Amino acid sequence: MRKLGIILSVSLLFFACKETPKQVNITSEKATIDSVLINWHKAASNANYTNYFGALDSSSVYIGTAAEEIWSKKQFSNFSKPYFDRGRAWDFKTLERNVYLNETGDFAWFDELLNTWMGTCRGSGVLEKKNNTWKIKHYVLSVAIPNDDIQAVITAKKKNDSIFLNRYK
Repeated sequence: MRKLGIILSVSLLFFACKETPKQVNITSEKATIDSVLINWHKAASNANYTNYFGALDSSSVYIGTAAEEIWSKKQFSNFSKPYFDRGRAWDFKTLERNVYLNETGDFAWFDELLNTWMGTCRGSGVLEKKNNTWKIKHYVLSVAIPNDDIQAVITAKKKNDSIFLNRYK
């Protein structure tokens, strides 16, 4: 009986001393993530290569609008460097953005509606918080096509799709 009492006492002491999970201020974290994304898009419009690629995690993936555009950070930075070097990359204006967080506040995902040189686009992605800093891990850019226009787009890309799909036969 004495052993059981000791075990219970030690167990209670262990759980009482165990660190409680930190509370995540969702509103604050969402505002921080929004700032990261605003500054990331602004870095592109200002052709600030260092800030733009500094916002991406070292293992990030960028998926562009064309089927073959799936790049590692290094591949995307190599592709983009000439645009930044000319002093003019791209200018995406955010129309709206939704940000979501996991319970522990170290992963976030988002979707955004953008006004771009391609017209209306959608962006979506994932960020991870490491060492108190949010980094973009994954980004997908999609051209938004109105349902009434989809048939014309399907027709316009039919030839290129057949060439691209030959890779998978």
